Amino acid sequence: MFTRGAGRVLQPQDQHQQLRVTAANVMRSPGALRTLHLAPRIHRAPRPPTFLNVARNGYCSVCEASTPKKVRFYSDPEKILEKKSKKSEKVLPPPPDHRQLGIDQELFTSSIYSPGSTIFLPNGTKIFNNLTNFLRLQYDHFGFQEVITPTIYKKSLWEKSGHWENYAEDMYSVTGRGATGEKEGRQEGEDEEYGLKPMNCPGHCLIFASKLRSYKDLPIRYADFSPLHRNEIHGALSGLTRVRRFHQDDGHIFCRPSQIREEISKTLDFVRIAYEVLGLGPYRLALSTRPKDHFIGTIEEWENAEEALRDSLDASGQAWTVNEGDGAFYGPKIDIVLKDSDGKEHQTATIQLDFQLPKRFGLEYQAPAPEFEQKGLTTDDPELLAVQGPVTPVLVHRAVLGSVERIMALLIERFNGKWPFWLNPHQVLVVTVNDTQKVVDYAQQVIRSLHGYEEAGRKNERFSLGAMGEGLNRGHKLSVDLDTSPRVLKKKLAMAKSKGYGVIVVVGEKNVESQRVNVDFTGIPDYRYDINNSRMLRTLDKIRRVEMDRKEANKHDAFFVDTGAETTFRKLSDIRSGDDQEPDGRLSQERIRNFSISPKTLRRVLTGLTTSYV
Repeated sequence: MFTRGAGRVLQPQDQHQQLRVTAANVMRSPGALRTLHLAPRIHRAPRPPTFLNVARNGYCSVCEASTPKKVRFYSDPEKILEKKSKKSEKVLPPPPDHRQLGIDQELFTSSIYSPGSTIFLPNGTKIFNNLTNFLRLQYDHFGFQEVITPTIYKKSLWEKSGHWENYAEDMYSVTGRGATGEKEGRQEGEDEEYGLKPMNCPGHCLIFASKLRSYKDLPIRYADFSPLHRNEIHGALSGLTRVRRFHQDDGHIFCRPSQIREEISKTLDFVRIAYEVLGLGPYRLALSTRPKDHFIGTIEEWENAEEALRDSLDASGQAWTVNEGDGAFYGPKIDIVLKDSDGKEHQTATIQLDFQLPKRFGLEYQAPAPEFEQKGLTTDDPELLAVQGPVTPVLVHRAVLGSVERIMALLIERFNGKWPFWLNPHQVLVVTVNDTQKVVDYAQQVIRSLHGYEEAGRKNERFSLGAMGEGLNRGHKLSVDLDTSPRVLKKKLAMAKSKGYGVIVVVGEKNVESQRVNVDFTGIPDYRYDINNSRMLRTLDKIRRVEMDRKEANKHDAFFVDTGAETTFRKLSDIRSGDDQEPDGRLSQERIRNFSISPKTLRRVLTGLTTSYV
């Protein structure tokens, strides 16, 4: 043990023995390390070169067996370079995982009480709604009408469609009221099982059959976002990519046989446009053919359907492959396949051709020369055209996104927190410089302006329509949050950046006086659009410069320049042009970071970015 008092110089052999005793105490006593720190310093003689350290991280090294260091000799220059390259190699981070990102960004969660059913949190719900609204806005262009259908149908409907025979293992069977007891006074077929729908096609067939149809009405296109339920095995469930309850942008096209190729081509165009906007791709096309077992219809009908899909794929000009035997039980299909961040493939969009379901539901439309019409042929024979008869339509199943949950998983990993503005759940954050009442009040007024809220009592609306919108939010909805906490501005801005806000609006006392705000647009990624090159912002910036120069010119005498031939008035803005612009005309990063604008104009700018899917 070390002792207090005047220390003496220990000889190497004494010191070595003393330290062995100390090392043993280090191992035996939990307070020994503290004793080492508290003990007085000892004047030691220089220790031998081979002397080992006493304690290393609380572990005694004196008792260690001496192990000679390994010495490697590299005579080969290539091995030396290989060793250096290994040292210089950076450890790559793991690929983004939507399951972890969903937790970090507070997008979704799950519960043991409903395994396989996603619980979308507010942030995830915003993304979900933006995706579905994006598709809804395209439906008019592609001729789709949205419908809403029941979630539960009687077992007899699924037997009629063929699902109960070929898909029952993946369906949820439900017992409804009236399934037991007396039948008296009940309608026929009420005492039977029900099934949660795994797909929407039978419900859309019921809509088509609800009225008489003519060949002039076709094609008829229905779209449906109703939730679907499929009883996946528990071991297959994974995040958002494999779930039991999901939403599909389900669409069904009832068309004439002669319209098949055109409808499939339009659907492929729809997929291409949507995936370009979402930044997904490249993707591959795969033709899935007739299964060996569990299919309905004749082999000849299947071959005709597969031939029609092959012709459409060839006409698309894109490369495609064949998945033998991977078609649905009612018809062949074209699958669009994407890869996630791990390289795993996921089927998203799909186009399926179905000749069977319309027959099972007895669907028909009236057309001249029905025999030619059924084969997709045309005739000019007036006698044949004079004969009207029923024809069975062809059903095209299509989904552009496929499962909305699955496409969200791919997008979460694709953007990894840097969401495009139109999809971003954190679009705008209004930050106050301080928490004084007038600043907070103006910040709340800015939010109302960004939401399109119409103040009560406005009398300058044209055509006297303003009163009808008083007290309501009007126009496109923006996601706007407010931070009025008493923290310093620097911390508020850092928090906003860490959460991924696309636009940060700063409000202070000077903004209250000017009725303008300072905006930071640098959080908007440039995956489809360069905000620094925004024509709208450049125009607004130029207008703002002219306004500032006019104010400055009012304070000082007009600035004249004598050119010799004539005297011209030159604006101060012409003299100062380029102060905040790059040589190529783009706005500088500093200008984009601190852009002065009025709240109403800012709303128009942000609405333009959102509706352009930036």
